[in-house]
Amino acid sequence: MTRYALADLAGMVDHTNLHADATRADMERLCAEAREWGFAMVAINSVQTHLCAELLAGSGVHVGAAISFPLGQTSVATKVFETRDALAAGADEIDYVVNLTEVKAGNWAYVTDEMERVVSVCNEAGAISKVIFENCLLTRDEKIRLCEVASQVRPTFVKTSTGFSTGGATVEDVRLMREHVDPSVKVKAAGGIRTADAFLAMVGAGAERIGCSAGIPIMRELTARAEGGFVEA
Repeated sequence: MTRYALADLAGMVDHTNLHADATRADMERLCAEAREWGFAMVAINSVQTHLCAELLAGSGVHVGAAISFPLGQTSVATKVFETRDALAAGADEIDYVVNLTEVKAGNWAYVTDEMERVVSVCNEAGAISKVIFENCLLTRDEKIRLCEVASQVRPTFVKTSTGFSTGGATVEDVRLMREHVDPSVKVKAAGGIRTADAFLAMVGAGAERIGCSAGIPIMRELTARAEGGFVEA
């Protein structure tokens, strides 16, 4: 078990609103909450990037654009264009979805090229890159192979899920990814994380970012159970 300060746990939260019907008022509330609680990032659809970058200017909270979200079924060129567009609009983190069709086909050269090109654009801009696997649709071997590709390419994070498919993050998947990806690559858990216990379980398994829309109730629950401002995970 490791002791974490509440502020450090809050700093792992990617505060999320990826709903198609999200309004300007929703984005204003999301960004205000992220500022108030000291969350790491707001996770948004790329069309919201410019607005959120303006709302969060000078706050230290990052703006994270979701690319080819949630299906990943766009060309590499489209993903690269969308990444560049989001970065130009003020994003400093990018979460992109791998092409699952090519993963299922075992076309690892395609998957590697896609990852290299998106991550390279992020690296050029000094932005954090996250690769979304969508583990609920993958076999164990496919998850491991993606970790091996990521170990070669070195994105900042590998990420469990979009939260928009048939399942979200599991402790088992976080452990599997942490075991099989290079130590320099971090793990993000996302999808279905709604309680403090689930949050701490993901952190204990090796996740260093948690994507969720329940960050505030989770932090309130953690605050209530903290001893001396610290929680164990």
